[in-house]
Amino acid sequence: MLDRTQPDPNQSAGGVASDGVQEPFAEAKPQGFRPLNWLKRAGQFFFALSFSSLTRRIVSLNLAGLVALVASILYLSQFRAGLIDARAQSLLVQAEIIAGAIAASATVQTNAITIDPDRLLDLKPGETYGGSDEYSPLDFPINPERVAPVLRTLISPTKTRARIYDPNGSLLVDSRNLENVLRYNLPPPAEKPGIVERGMVAVRTWLNRGDLPLYRELGPENGNGYAEVGDALQGQKRSMVRVNARGEVIVSVAVPVLRSRAIHGALMLSTQGDDIDQMVTAERLAILKVGGVAAAVMIMLSLLLASTIAGPVRRLADSAERVRRRIKARIEIPDFTRRRDEIGHLSGALRDMTSALYSRIEAIEMFAADVAHELKNPLTSLRSAVETLPLARNETSRARLLEVIEHDVKRLDRLISDISDASRLDAELQRQDAIPVDLRRLLTTLVSVANETKLGHDVAVETRFEGRSPSDTFAVSGHDSRLGQVVSNLLSNAQSFSEAGNKVRLTCRRVRSEIEIVVDDDGPGIRDDALERIFERFYTDRPHQGFGQNSGLGLSISKQIVDAHGGRIWAENRAGPLDDEGVPTVAGARFVVRLPAL
Repeated sequence: MLDRTQPDPNQSAGGVASDGVQEPFAEAKPQGFRPLNWLKRAGQFFFALSFSSLTRRIVSLNLAGLVALVASILYLSQFRAGLIDARAQSLLVQAEIIAGAIAASATVQTNAITIDPDRLLDLKPGETYGGSDEYSPLDFPINPERVAPVLRTLISPTKTRARIYDPNGSLLVDSRNLENVLRYNLPPPAEKPGIVERGMVAVRTWLNRGDLPLYRELGPENGNGYAEVGDALQGQKRSMVRVNARGEVIVSVAVPVLRSRAIHGALMLSTQGDDIDQMVTAERLAILKVGGVAAAVMIMLSLLLASTIAGPVRRLADSAERVRRRIKARIEIPDFTRRRDEIGHLSGALRDMTSALYSRIEAIEMFAADVAHELKNPLTSLRSAVETLPLARNETSRARLLEVIEHDVKRLDRLISDISDASRLDAELQRQDAIPVDLRRLLTTLVSVANETKLGHDVAVETRFEGRSPSDTFAVSGHDSRLGQVVSNLLSNAQSFSEAGNKVRLTCRRVRSEIEIVVDDDGPGIRDDALERIFERFYTDRPHQGFGQNSGLGLSISKQIVDAHGGRIWAENRAGPLDDEGVPTVAGARFVVRLPAL
């Protein structure tokens, strides 16, 4: 009985037993017991799965496919190329707007007349004042003092860099040098990058570089060194994509500053070093997040799939190992046949194989026991005769003892021959391949041999084939020699139980999908209690013969051969006329063999 002073292991927290009955006096379990128990079981489950080779392969292959997909998306994504094109187009539009604003308000005004009083005093008679000679009527240079406020207003919100070059390619204004741009606190001096940062820079450069040219910072007098600036000073707008030393993509555009169809200079806009890379990195991080979620889901699904494969396979393997090492108990293979898949087929095959193996082992054990018992009887008789032989007082007693010894030796020889034949039967049937056997030809040959030899009996054998036409072959799949052994044994038994002058009738017919062979005799028949026992090993019931004249293995071997061919064999008595009391008499014995037809 369960001690009520101790907590019931089957009792849940709060004093309620597993069967739902309230236990007021039961001790409550500590909070968190169930979650800890579930966590422990889950840990054991995943720990067992992690050491499964099949589980590791499933998870690895699924993850490898996902990693390859994510890597290809990250490497071959068109987002970066589209982003660069869109950025270049937006910079071109922005540069045209800014260039138009600069041309409209930041060049020297042509409708203003500038008078220098000092030059008026220096005029000679006949000379006129034609204005300042600093600028020609068609020359409208860009005024850096006037362009700075306009550039600062238009550039500051865009986080781009603007540079204005004169027609000679010299730098006039750089947005980096504007006062309002420099009002932000500068970052501390950059330290020498570490190994990790250098590695990231190398990877980013390898990913972004491709066939893009390297961006270099040129001096203020070398504006023509930028291809886009050179084209802009020729009146053409152009964009360029480069990569700096840190692997960051820089998009730059240059447009001419036009007024009255005259080129006053060139405006160059370029993105910051990490502008596009931040957007690309954000996009890639989003892809990695999606890939991480997909990887987690894939791992869980892979583990669940592996649990439905590796778990049953492991259980089947453990059961097979226990079967191999069994001592006494009969080991049952787990039944997964309801799964309707390969695991279910494997479980069914292992269960059938194990059942056949146990049946074979039990048959061998019973055969060994029967052999030992049957050999013991003649050996005991032989030993007694040998021990008694020296004590014989006359020749008559000595002759009788010698006859007993000779009889027992013949019996032992017959038993050993039949036992050897029975022991080789299974191995022979397993080694040989089944072939089509024409029963018409086989039975005709066996009946001819039986009629010629008559096996020591003056009993003839008649054969009859019942078919739709005389050309029916009555073919079955099997071993012709062993099937011939079955029929020969049945004919020999029928002849041995028949009186001289009687006949044994053999009939072969097709019964649906089977071939039926019937052997009838006119003998005394078989006792009702022996209809099943006659097929047992070493059983014999021949009152008309002396003891030890038959080994009792013939019908047993015949049944073994028929079972190996997937057929059936049984015995019955043929009903004769009624006797005086109205009870049917026995007209003889009948043996029926049915084999699957081809």
